[in-house]
Amino acid sequence: MSAILLDKQQHIATITLNQPELRNSISEIEVVDAFLNALTSIEKDQDIRCVIITGAGSAFSSGGNIKHMLNKEGMFEGEANDIRENYAKVIQRIPVALHNINIPTIAAVNGPAVGAGCDLAMYCDMRIASTKASFAESFIKVGLIPGDGGAWILPRIAGYGRAAEMAFTGEAISAQQAFEWGMLNKLVEPDTLITEAMALAKRIAVNPPQALRATKQLMRAGTTLPLDTLLQTSAAIQASLHQTQDHIEAVSALIERRAANFKGK
Repeated sequence: MSAILLDKQQHIATITLNQPELRNSISEIEVVDAFLNALTSIEKDQDIRCVIITGAGSAFSSGGNIKHMLNKEGMFEGEANDIRENYAKVIQRIPVALHNINIPTIAAVNGPAVGAGCDLAMYCDMRIASTKASFAESFIKVGLIPGDGGAWILPRIAGYGRAAEMAFTGEAISAQQAFEWGMLNKLVEPDTLITEAMALAKRIAVNPPQALRATKQLMRAGTTLPLDTLLQTSAAIQASLHQTQDHIEAVSALIERRAANFKGK
Protein backbone atom coordinates (compact mmCIF):
# COMPACT_ATOMS: atom_id res chain seq x y z
CA MET A 1 0.00 0.00 0.00
CA SER A 2 1.37 3.39 -0.99
CA ALA A 3 1.83 5.86 1.87
CA ILE A 4 0.92 8.72 -0.48
CA LEU A 5 -1.88 8.64 -3.05
CA LEU A 6 -1.99 11.08 -5.96
CA ASP A 7 -5.05 11.65 -8.12
CA LYS A 8 -5.36 14.18 -10.94
CA GLN A 9 -8.61 15.16 -12.64
CA GLN A 10 -10.24 18.29 -14.07
CA HIS A 11 -7.20 20.54 -13.42
CA ILE A 12 -7.18 19.49 -9.74
CA ALA A 13 -4.71 17.19 -7.98
CA THR A 14 -5.49 15.45 -4.70
CA ILE A 15 -2.75 14.15 -2.41
CA THR A 16 -3.92 11.75 0.29
CA LEU A 17 -1.74 10.81 3.25
CA ASN A 18 -2.44 7.09 3.28
CA GLN A 19 -1.16 5.50 6.48
CA PRO A 20 -4.34 5.41 8.57
CA GLU A 21 -2.90 2.73 10.86
CA LEU A 22 -0.16 5.23 11.83
CA ARG A 23 -2.57 8.17 11.82
CA ASN A 24 -0.73 9.43 8.73
CA SER A 25 2.59 10.19 10.40
CA ILE A 26 4.98 12.12 8.18
CA SER A 27 8.40 11.69 9.82
CA GLU A 28 9.47 8.65 7.79
CA ILE A 29 11.86 9.51 4.96
CA GLU A 30 9.98 7.20 2.58
CA VAL A 31 6.75 9.11 3.24
CA VAL A 32 8.44 12.49 2.82
CA ASP A 33 10.07 11.34 -0.43
CA ALA A 34 6.72 10.13 -1.78
CA PHE A 35 4.98 13.36 -0.72
CA LEU A 36 7.62 15.52 -2.40
CA ASN A 37 7.58 13.38 -5.52
CA ALA A 38 3.84 13.97 -5.74
CA LEU A 39 4.33 17.74 -5.39
CA THR A 40 7.06 17.69 -8.05
CA SER A 41 4.79 15.79 -10.44
CA ILE A 42 2.03 18.32 -9.83
CA GLU A 43 4.34 21.33 -10.30
CA LYS A 44 5.53 19.99 -13.66
CA ASP A 45 2.01 19.30 -14.89
CA GLN A 46 0.88 22.50 -16.59
CA ASP A 47 -2.70 21.19 -16.59
CA ILE A 48 -2.97 21.30 -12.77
CA ARG A 49 -4.33 24.52 -11.29
CA CYS A 50 -5.06 23.57 -7.66
CA VAL A 51 -3.98 20.94 -5.10
CA ILE A 52 -6.00 19.38 -2.27
CA ILE A 53 -4.16 17.65 0.58
CA THR A 54 -6.09 15.36 2.94
CA GLY A 55 -5.69 12.27 5.11
CA ALA A 56 -7.07 8.75 4.95
CA GLY A 57 -8.94 7.37 7.94
CA SER A 58 -9.78 9.30 11.09
CA ALA A 59 -6.73 11.57 11.28
CA PHE A 60 -5.31 14.22 9.00
CA SER A 61 -1.76 13.67 10.29
CA SER A 62 -0.21 12.83 13.64
CA GLY A 63 3.07 14.46 12.58
CA GLY A 64 6.12 12.71 13.98
CA ASN A 65 6.07 9.02 14.79
CA ILE A 66 6.41 9.01 18.59
CA LYS A 67 7.39 5.31 18.72
CA HIS A 68 10.33 6.18 16.48
CA MET A 69 11.19 9.02 18.87
CA LEU A 70 11.17 6.66 21.85
CA ASN A 71 13.20 3.99 20.09
CA LYS A 72 15.57 6.45 18.42
CA GLU A 73 14.67 5.15 14.96
CA GLY A 74 14.50 6.74 11.52
CA MET A 75 15.02 10.48 11.54
CA PHE A 76 15.38 10.40 15.35
CA GLU A 77 18.36 8.04 15.25
CA GLY A 78 21.87 9.02 16.24
CA GLU A 79 23.58 11.77 18.21
CA ALA A 80 22.65 15.45 18.20
CA ASN A 81 24.51 16.26 14.97
CA ASP A 82 22.91 13.27 13.22
CA ILE A 83 19.42 14.32 14.26
CA ARG A 84 20.08 17.90 13.19
CA GLU A 85 21.00 16.66 9.72
CA ASN A 86 18.03 14.29 9.68
CA TYR A 87 15.58 17.14 10.30
CA ALA A 88 16.97 18.99 7.28
CA LYS A 89 16.91 15.83 5.13
CA VAL A 90 13.44 14.67 6.16
CA ILE A 91 10.66 16.67 7.84
CA GLN A 92 11.95 20.17 7.00
CA ARG A 93 11.68 19.43 3.28
CA ILE A 94 7.88 19.45 3.55
CA PRO A 95 7.38 23.12 4.56
CA VAL A 96 9.97 24.24 2.01
CA ALA A 97 8.18 22.34 -0.76
CA LEU A 98 4.73 23.59 0.22
CA HIS A 99 6.02 27.14 0.52
CA ASN A 100 7.69 27.02 -2.89
CA ILE A 101 5.07 25.24 -4.98
CA ASN A 102 3.55 27.73 -7.41
CA ILE A 103 0.07 26.19 -7.39
CA PRO A 104 -2.67 27.07 -4.87
CA THR A 105 -3.01 24.46 -2.12
CA ILE A 106 -5.99 23.51 0.03
CA ALA A 107 -5.75 21.41 3.19
CA ALA A 108 -8.91 19.34 3.63
CA VAL A 109 -8.46 18.51 7.32
CA ASN A 110 -10.53 15.44 8.08
CA GLY A 111 -9.40 14.79 11.66
CA PRO A 112 -6.68 15.62 14.20
CA ALA A 113 -3.73 17.60 12.81
CA VAL A 114 -0.99 17.20 15.39
CA GLY A 115 2.51 18.64 15.59
CA ALA A 116 4.03 18.54 12.12
CA GLY A 117 0.58 17.55 10.85
CA CYS A 118 -0.81 20.83 12.17
CA ASP A 119 2.01 22.74 10.51
CA LEU A 120 1.49 20.88 7.23
CA ALA A 121 -2.07 22.21 7.18
CA MET A 122 -0.87 25.72 8.03
CA TYR A 123 1.62 25.70 5.14
CA CYS A 124 -1.24 25.20 2.69
CA ASP A 125 -2.73 28.40 1.27
CA MET A 126 -6.26 27.57 2.41
CA ARG A 127 -7.83 25.24 4.96
CA ILE A 128 -11.25 23.60 5.09
CA ALA A 129 -11.83 21.42 8.13
CA SER A 130 -14.34 18.83 9.23
CA THR A 131 -16.04 19.37 12.58
CA LYS A 132 -14.10 16.23 13.65
CA ALA A 133 -10.79 17.98 13.06
CA SER A 134 -8.59 19.44 15.77
CA PHE A 135 -5.25 21.25 15.74
CA ALA A 136 -2.36 20.87 18.17
CA GLU A 137 1.07 22.48 18.10
CA SER A 138 1.98 19.74 20.53
CA PHE A 139 5.79 19.56 20.35
CA ILE A 140 6.18 20.83 23.94
CA LYS A 141 4.25 17.78 25.16
CA VAL A 142 7.12 15.54 24.04
CA GLY A 143 9.81 17.94 25.22
CA LEU A 144 10.57 19.37 21.80
CA ILE A 145 10.14 22.54 19.75
CA PRO A 146 8.38 22.97 16.38
CA GLY A 147 11.32 21.61 14.39
CA ASP A 148 9.50 21.80 11.06
CA GLY A 149 9.06 25.55 10.76
CA GLY A 150 5.89 25.82 12.82
CA ALA A 151 7.28 28.81 14.69
CA TRP A 152 7.46 30.64 11.34
CA ILE A 153 4.08 29.73 9.85
CA LEU A 154 1.68 29.43 12.81
CA PRO A 155 2.02 33.06 14.00
CA ARG A 156 1.36 34.17 10.42
CA ILE A 157 -1.89 32.18 10.32
CA ALA A 158 -3.23 32.39 13.88
CA GLY A 159 -1.53 35.57 15.09
CA TYR A 160 1.37 35.62 17.54
CA GLY A 161 -0.64 35.47 20.76
CA ARG A 162 -2.75 32.51 19.74
CA ALA A 163 0.20 30.71 18.16
CA ALA A 164 2.11 31.23 21.41
CA GLU A 165 -0.79 29.78 23.40
CA MET A 166 -0.87 26.71 21.17
CA ALA A 167 2.92 26.24 21.23
CA PHE A 168 3.44 26.91 24.95
CA THR A 169 0.57 24.72 26.17
CA GLY A 170 0.73 22.06 23.46
CA GLU A 171 -3.01 21.66 23.90
CA ALA A 172 -5.34 20.86 21.01
CA ILE A 173 -7.98 23.29 19.86
CA SER A 174 -11.20 22.25 18.18
CA ALA A 175 -12.01 22.92 14.56
CA GLN A 176 -14.65 25.39 15.76
CA GLN A 177 -12.06 27.33 17.76
CA ALA A 178 -9.63 27.26 14.83
CA PHE A 179 -12.38 28.68 12.63
CA GLU A 180 -13.15 31.42 15.16
CA TRP A 181 -9.43 32.25 15.32
CA GLY A 182 -9.33 32.74 11.55
CA MET A 183 -7.18 29.68 10.86
CA LEU A 184 -9.77 28.09 8.57
CA ASN A 185 -11.53 29.25 5.42
CA LYS A 186 -14.50 27.03 6.17
CA LEU A 187 -15.81 24.56 8.74
CA VAL A 188 -18.01 21.77 7.38
CA GLU A 189 -19.64 18.49 8.34
CA PRO A 190 -17.42 15.41 7.87
CA ASP A 191 -19.40 13.92 5.00
CA THR A 192 -19.13 17.11 2.94
CA LEU A 193 -15.42 17.84 3.49
CA ILE A 194 -14.02 16.60 0.18
CA THR A 195 -17.03 17.94 -1.73
CA GLU A 196 -16.47 21.40 -0.22
CA ALA A 197 -12.71 21.28 -0.86
CA MET A 198 -13.30 20.20 -4.44
CA ALA A 199 -15.85 22.98 -4.92
CA LEU A 200 -13.31 25.58 -3.79
CA ALA A 201 -10.63 23.99 -5.98
CA LYS A 202 -12.95 24.16 -8.99
CA ARG A 203 -13.65 27.85 -8.35
CA ILE A 204 -9.90 28.41 -8.44
CA ALA A 205 -9.22 26.11 -11.40
CA VAL A 206 -11.56 28.00 -13.77
CA ASN A 207 -8.95 30.76 -13.89
CA PRO A 208 -5.95 31.03 -16.28
CA PRO A 209 -3.12 28.80 -15.01
CA GLN A 210 -0.24 31.16 -15.70
CA ALA A 211 -1.95 33.95 -13.77
CA LEU A 212 -2.77 31.55 -10.93
CA ARG A 213 0.84 30.48 -10.54
CA ALA A 214 2.07 34.07 -10.80
CA THR A 215 -0.46 35.19 -8.17
CA LYS A 216 0.75 32.45 -5.84
CA GLN A 217 4.35 33.60 -6.36
CA LEU A 218 3.38 37.19 -5.64
CA MET A 219 1.35 36.32 -2.53
CA ARG A 220 4.30 34.35 -1.20
CA ALA A 221 6.73 37.18 -1.95
CA GLY A 222 4.39 39.61 -0.23
CA THR A 223 5.06 37.95 3.14
CA THR A 224 8.65 39.17 3.16
CA LEU A 225 9.23 41.88 0.53
CA PRO A 226 8.88 45.62 1.28
CA LEU A 227 6.13 47.39 -0.65
CA ASP A 228 8.35 49.14 -3.18
CA THR A 229 10.09 45.88 -4.14
CA LEU A 230 6.79 44.06 -4.32
CA LEU A 231 5.39 46.72 -6.64
CA GLN A 232 8.39 46.39 -8.95
CA THR A 233 7.97 42.62 -8.97
CA SER A 234 4.25 43.01 -9.66
CA ALA A 235 4.89 45.28 -12.62
CA ALA A 236 7.37 42.81 -14.14
CA ILE A 237 5.00 39.87 -13.76
CA GLN A 238 2.04 41.88 -15.02
CA ALA A 239 3.93 42.97 -18.13
CA SER A 240 4.59 39.32 -18.94
CA LEU A 241 0.98 38.25 -18.38
CA HIS A 242 -0.29 41.01 -20.66
CA GLN A 243 1.46 39.15 -23.51
CA THR A 244 -0.36 35.84 -22.92
CA GLN A 245 -3.18 34.41 -25.00
CA ASP A 246 -5.07 33.61 -21.81
CA HIS A 247 -5.18 37.30 -20.86
CA ILE A 248 -6.75 38.17 -24.23
CA GLU A 249 -9.14 35.23 -23.89
CA ALA A 250 -10.16 36.34 -20.38
CA VAL A 251 -10.89 39.91 -21.48
CA SER A 252 -12.70 38.75 -24.62
CA ALA A 253 -14.85 36.31 -22.63
CA LEU A 254 -15.86 39.05 -20.22
CA ILE A 255 -16.81 41.43 -23.02
CA GLU A 256 -18.66 38.70 -24.91
CA ARG A 257 -20.30 37.36 -21.73
CA ARG A 258 -19.24 33.79 -22.27
CA ALA A 259 -17.18 31.17 -20.47
CA ALA A 260 -13.45 31.48 -21.11
CA ASN A 261 -11.36 28.65 -22.52
CA PHE A 262 -7.86 28.90 -21.08
CA LYS A 263 -4.95 26.96 -22.58
CA GLY A 264 -2.07 28.06 -20.40
CA LYS A 265 -0.48 30.09 -23.19
